[in-house]
Amino acid sequence: MAKRILQFGTSRFLQAHVDLFVHEARRQGQDIGPITVVKTTLGGPRDNRTEAFGGADGFPVNLRGYSNGNLVDETINVKSVTRALDANRQWQMLIEVFVHETEIVVSNVGDSGYVISAEDQLPPASRSHAPASYPAKLLMLLVKRFEAGARPLLILPCELIGNNGRVFRKILTSLSAAWGEGEDFLGWFGSSVMICDTLVDRIVSEAIEPVGAVAEPYGLWAIKQEPSFEPPLQHPCVVYTNDLEPFLRLKLHILNLGHTFLAEIWQQQQRQPDEIVREILADGEINRSLVSLYNDEVIPGFAARGMEAEASAYVSTTLERFGNPFLNHRLSDIAQNHAIKIERRIVDFIAWANENNGSLQFPRLEILAKSI
Repeated sequence: MAKRILQFGTSRFLQAHVDLFVHEARRQGQDIGPITVVKTTLGGPRDNRTEAFGGADGFPVNLRGYSNGNLVDETINVKSVTRALDANRQWQMLIEVFVHETEIVVSNVGDSGYVISAEDQLPPASRSHAPASYPAKLLMLLVKRFEAGARPLLILPCELIGNNGRVFRKILTSLSAAWGEGEDFLGWFGSSVMICDTLVDRIVSEAIEPVGAVAEPYGLWAIKQEPSFEPPLQHPCVVYTNDLEPFLRLKLHILNLGHTFLAEIWQQQQRQPDEIVREILADGEINRSLVSLYNDEVIPGFAARGMEAEASAYVSTTLERFGNPFLNHRLSDIAQNHAIKIERRIVDFIAWANENNGSLQFPRLEILAKSI
């Protein structure tokens, strides 16, 4: 039976990540997909995007940048998406697709997408209309699936939230209790609905209208394996692991830390408002400062946790990604929520690196950590 996918979210990230990976796996003959995309929000500018999904020619994903020192500039017509639904306007059709066709759910609804509206905290007066918030929509669909025969389901959340699978399961379990769902449903949900923690990593810099995306060649979808987990597809960018933390630490404390370090310089020096990462690194002094920060403080911190080789390799990849001649990643965007990012990317790194060895020194990182 084909592993049909229901994708909650129409973002350009998903187009250049999950949709592309599934397209390439299908081209190799793997039994995965196709994908039905679901727009979860009411109204808005993404209506045109929803209408454009599912065309016979697919949609373009342009991969541009360096990969292992080689310049890549290629366009792939992604044909894994065959249909798009609006959850609020096509709720009954969505129920049918979820109950009778779907084997895998993926999502990327943003950090706020897990927030449950006040009205959805209460048991629904009617199950004939879509709830407002995404967790309530999914819970109602799960109840419908249970009532129709309780087939197993795999859920792969792609939101950039730590332990996203465990967080999402807790949210759905709590909401189930608030709605008064019975023990039979909760038992099925606990045993037959697998929700994996995942980590995604790819910079998708631009949208192509009405549907399509421009992205860097680098991509990662790390999925934590649960007991009895069966990999849904094989792809060079998809990694199955029993431990997501090393992948998370590399991304958070090298790629993201570097971005925050550059954003701090951008703010302190009051540089051009529209400056991008590639432009600030064209300043030789700043470039050397970032490289020395990685070599003198970041890699030694990873070495203290037994990850020196992995960190060195990831630093090289990160610097290559930062130098992408096609990627217009604005520092003004990176600098948003700057204090929170310093806390998560730098303060947490210092604590993590010194967890087993309190003698490590991080002079420049500690100055930045004390700025918040």
